[in-house]
Amino acid sequence: MPIRLGPTPPALDAALVEKLTRVSFPTLGHYLEEGFADPGIRRLAGTARVVGRAVTVRTTATDSTMLHHAAGLVEAGDVVVVDTGGDVRHAPLGEVVASALAFRGAAGAVVDGTATDIEEIAPLGLPVYGRGLSMLTTKLHEIDAGGLNIPVVCGGVVVHPGDIVLADANGVLFASPAVLGALIDVALEDDAEEPELVEALRDGGRLGDLTGASATVASFVS
Repeated sequence: MPIRLGPTPPALDAALVEKLTRVSFPTLGHYLEEGFADPGIRRLAGTARVVGRAVTVRTTATDSTMLHHAAGLVEAGDVVVVDTGGDVRHAPLGEVVASALAFRGAAGAVVDGTATDIEEIAPLGLPVYGRGLSMLTTKLHEIDAGGLNIPVVCGGVVVHPGDIVLADANGVLFASPAVLGALIDVALEDDAEEPELVEALRDGGRLGDLTGASATVASFVS
């Protein structure tokens, strides 16, 4: 497949981004089933929570030419999402690529594959997610394949350029601004109520009574 270059996605709505920085990401899991990367994608470097615009990159198993190109184009707050076509042996992201992203203000990188140079990446502070580490790296083979800002697959999820990437120690979520915009206020309300629920549990309350689950079970057996 020849190289495909898509347009730069639109900027994210600042008000939505601000709200997403405040929400507990697992709270969103109460409302969504799709968009969550499989648990094989985990945090390899960095500690900051990630909220950013997806810049999607499709590489081939051995060639990272497209990722090098993309690294020079990312904007502050972007999250580079790399589809390696299923390859988990060749690491496309190492110290040089991570440095390029960090110096341009990227919010993070998610690789559906491996990374390398993890000890050199750690001081950069760039959150990096992937399936593991490898000493076998990609090369600049200049293969006429791959793409930038096209739909890709990462962690079993189809990711579109301009999607929102949310990531923390629990995992990674990819979702459109429309999906997250529709539920963010409800999720924030849930977060605000949670301390009261925990306090009621501390005071001896039963979780099923507090959430209504016990009443539901009783209705099944009555």
